[in-house]
Amino acid sequence: MTDALKRLSREGVAIWLDDLSRTMISSGHLGELLDQQHVVGVTTNPSIFQKAISAGEGYEEQLADLAARRVTVEEAVRMITTADVRDAADVLRPVYEATGGLDGRVSIEVDPRLAHDGRATVAEAKQLAWLVDRPNTFIKIPATRAGLPAITETIGRGISVNVTLIFSLQRYREVMDAYQAGLEQAAARGLDLSTIYSVASFFVSRVDTEIDKRLDAQGTEEAAALRGKAGVANARLAYQAYEEVIAADRWQALSRKGANPQRPLWASTGVKDPAYSDTLYVTELVAPGTVNTMPGATLRATEDHGEIRGNSVAGTYEEARADLDALEKAGISYDEVVQLLEDEGVEKFETAWNGLLDSTRAELERLAGEG
Repeated sequence: MTDALKRLSREGVAIWLDDLSRTMISSGHLGELLDQQHVVGVTTNPSIFQKAISAGEGYEEQLADLAARRVTVEEAVRMITTADVRDAADVLRPVYEATGGLDGRVSIEVDPRLAHDGRATVAEAKQLAWLVDRPNTFIKIPATRAGLPAITETIGRGISVNVTLIFSLQRYREVMDAYQAGLEQAAARGLDLSTIYSVASFFVSRVDTEIDKRLDAQGTEEAAALRGKAGVANARLAYQAYEEVIAADRWQALSRKGANPQRPLWASTGVKDPAYSDTLYVTELVAPGTVNTMPGATLRATEDHGEIRGNSVAGTYEEARADLDALEKAGISYDEVVQLLEDEGVEKFETAWNGLLDSTRAELERLAGEG
């Protein structure tokens, strides 16, 4: 075993787990990951909850109680998911305290069906923050066009936010702008900016999956040479944008008021193509002040054979820009790809959420019949 996870942490990368289930909490496995694998945070999404709850383990008693009360399926799903997030937040509370609120965080997403309704998104964010009732919670809001003002308003109310489903550099800059606008609103309300935190989840592997598919369709040697470069290049240029924003006067003014930077979070870091190293999106995106949220398999692979060579982002911006320019010259539209990925990302989470509602509804009906 290497000590790659420890080295990754020392380079300023916060290691978060992109997974959660009730058995993970009750068995003590989540606590073990904190103690032994340097994990300092947890992210969830509708797909993760669909998988966990559909497996059924640990949810039987609560489902039976909810069936007896004859609650709606939407209320049942929220009661179940917020209970898991609340319990996970309690496990992570010592990390939260030790890092002064920076880490020890658990994220829960607003209903993905609200992704294009900003007003409803804010209302949902407020409700989730109230339901979980833990200071180390992040409310996840997708970075759709309608999501941007919702991010600003939610931050402006003092609620910490994990902005998710970011694919494009332009949208990422808009997200950073929305965060700063929210902090300015919070300051105008007299809120303590030092208590507000945020991360911006920039997706990586899905970019390569879509662009590689288009390169493969071209079937040329030139196209093949560009495979597997877009995801890392895109993320590295996102970090460059982050550095530019936090160096600017607007951010510096907020910083003097106690504001916390909105850390870039590398999401979708599980490698989909077996031709690539299974630690690609970890080892090539090492930079201070970032978060890498990994599925369990990626975490284990990094621990086993990840090669952490220090900061792997600094000094790469020119090459990263050249990689994206080469794709444009090859006839692959960056703007088209990132918009498609955003639309598909929202759709996939909606599908998972609807699947979760369906499976929960079936269980509630079965248990109500038994009662």
